[in-house]
Amino acid sequence: MKHYEVEILDARSREKLCFLDKVEPQATVADIKNLFSKSHPQWYPARQSLRLDPKGRSLKDEDVLQSLPVGTTATLYFRDLGAQISWVTVFLTEYAGPLLIYLLFYFRVPFLYGARYDFTASRHRVVHLACCCHSFHYVKRLLETLFVHRFSHGTMPLRNIFKNCTYYWGFAAWMAYYINHPLYTPPGSKARKIPYPTRNPFTWLFLLVSCPNYTYEVGSWIGFTIMTQCLPVALFSLCPPLSPDVPCPLSRPAVALFSLVGFVQMAIWAQGKHRSYLREFRDYPPLRSPIVPFLL
Repeated sequence: MKHYEVEILDARSREKLCFLDKVEPQATVADIKNLFSKSHPQWYPARQSLRLDPKGRSLKDEDVLQSLPVGTTATLYFRDLGAQISWVTVFLTEYAGPLLIYLLFYFRVPFLYGARYDFTASRHRVVHLACCCHSFHYVKRLLETLFVHRFSHGTMPLRNIFKNCTYYWGFAAWMAYYINHPLYTPPGSKARKIPYPTRNPFTWLFLLVSCPNYTYEVGSWIGFTIMTQCLPVALFSLCPPLSPDVPCPLSRPAVALFSLVGFVQMAIWAQGKHRSYLREFRDYPPLRSPIVPFLL
């Protein structure tokens, strides 16, 4: 049985780093990495990238030497991937951080909100519900990391964990600070007020109609009708096509009928809401119509 000779060069400088003699043909790239690390312990296998071309793709650990396009003397190029850390450790660190950080704010440990609020509890139910939901989410992720996930790559560059943790930990602290703040007040006031346009351009239609959501709904269906002109979309296949090449002759009227019926129903709802506004607010803008500007 013939053996291979493997020389490993630095991909950047082309300096010879290692020469392996009498390597078996069935040896995998992972085996070569292990042999290489014996002469260069600082480059453990997970830190190595071996490739056939200095600028080519990394070889897979399971690639077999005799199946590679090389002669009996194989030249491989090495790149240092940098310090590595296991994916399991990365995920556990990413997810344990937000869980702990949020709970610190929830229990209002000292030095967060002032001495008078140390270890006090919020009086709002939504704050406690938010803590339960947030904690459940990250506990689930931790359990999935330990018992569900399987990782095709065992490690990742150590430097990435700082970027990932900054994202997860930072946003968890930002959210937790405001949600658990002693001055936090939950949204959801039931006080009825006259709706007015805001900086959001989709609210500008409040200048002309009382129910812009219905106006947008009707407009979107009209646009969809013009775009598709398709009966199955409009009336859920009440009139299926005669054949793949013969369109249903009722498709266009049916789509229009679907939009018309929807408009009639939403117009009824809009008129009812408009009348309610007029009865409740004496200073309700007189220019507004229920659903169609200046018409209806």
